[in-house]
Amino acid sequence: MTLSASHLVLRAKQLELDAVRHLVERVELAGVVGQLIDALQRERGVTSIYLASAGQRFQSERQAALAAVRPIEASLLTLFHEQGLLTQGATARTLSLMAWVLLDLQALAALRLQIDQRIPTAHEAVAAYSRVIAGLVELIYQLADAAPHPGISRQLVALVHLIQGKEAAGQERAVGAALFASGACSEAQQLRIVKLIDAQEHSLKVFEEFAQPALQALWQQQQLTPNVAMLERLRRTLCTARHGTVLDARLSDSWFEAASVRIAALWQCEVELVEGLRQACAAQLDATQQDLRDSEGLLRQLRDNPPPHTHAVSRFFSTAEQPDAAPVLGSTSDSVSDTAASAPDAAKVSSLEELLQAQTARLANMESELETARRALHERKLIERAKGALMARMGLTEDAAFRALQKTSMDHNRKLVDVAEAALALPELVFGPRTDTHQN
Repeated sequence: MTLSASHLVLRAKQLELDAVRHLVERVELAGVVGQLIDALQRERGVTSIYLASAGQRFQSERQAALAAVRPIEASLLTLFHEQGLLTQGATARTLSLMAWVLLDLQALAALRLQIDQRIPTAHEAVAAYSRVIAGLVELIYQLADAAPHPGISRQLVALVHLIQGKEAAGQERAVGAALFASGACSEAQQLRIVKLIDAQEHSLKVFEEFAQPALQALWQQQQLTPNVAMLERLRRTLCTARHGTVLDARLSDSWFEAASVRIAALWQCEVELVEGLRQACAAQLDATQQDLRDSEGLLRQLRDNPPPHTHAVSRFFSTAEQPDAAPVLGSTSDSVSDTAASAPDAAKVSSLEELLQAQTARLANMESELETARRALHERKLIERAKGALMARMGLTEDAAFRALQKTSMDHNRKLVDVAEAALALPELVFGPRTDTHQN
């Protein structure tokens, strides 16, 4: 087949269409992953009370949570196979995360059996569930990365940070429930509560920034309910109690209910956001298909009906008649009599130009928003990678690694993302030599 401009234009549009179709699949997968995260968060929360109360409480709630999780797990495994991500351009990182998710889900059976026997502590169970959920959150993060359309990219950024905030809220529910149910205050657990509240505020601030106005209004309205005030009072009870203080175990029900209402509000926003993404993807798919049809039609018309200048040049160089005047290229017509004849051709050229100009203008207007969305995801990745590097290099916990980045950022008056980038490039200069945690 001879290569032509029309082939290139149509192929480019077809590739764009394929990219949108793959985006639709990623959104559907992210939606199911989000459902599984929500169900596992519930299971983690009730399990923390079940173990902290030595199996005396929340046994039936735990069984109900298990029953809700299992069909979603099955749906996710089915979706992995149906989408055929192995052959649809998935990145190496995405495939690796999918593998980890599969391993984590397989390991849940053993964890649940141990919980049946009340072998792990509430803290150990919360940590184990949180690791599984973290892999699912990371998978959504990867699925959301590098979406080709800025309007959709903004909503994906909002989704990622909403899910991160919701997971911090879920961890807060589980940690607080275990504290109340055990009746014993722990300084380390209090610190975790404080850090989880900070993490929620950060993630949900980004969510609000990138969410659609209607979703912003929904979330803001949810912050005005009596339940928010109740949760704040219980937070103060936990965070201000002195180490070793005996907590009222009866408050575990109130805590779990208040925290669950907050998580349900976040889940409602997530459902609305995923539905909005589906609609945005469907609209983008229709628009791209229409562009493809328009491109095919316009190029066909252009081939079948050459533009006006070709007639003028042909007449000038025709051997059947004497040349009248040099063709005036770019003019609307060579004469009054030519105007009517050339009008349809001129209209076709104008339509093609308008299509190309409209597409060019749209891409130009999209570029700024697309860059903003990508930068937010990129900065978040850099910070997470820098935290991991510090944890491995200096033997720090995740909280301590993040605090080290924050402190360096404040001490040197630099953006957190700049410190993270420097920590990855020149860790010795930023934080000193490696700490050997195995030395005596």
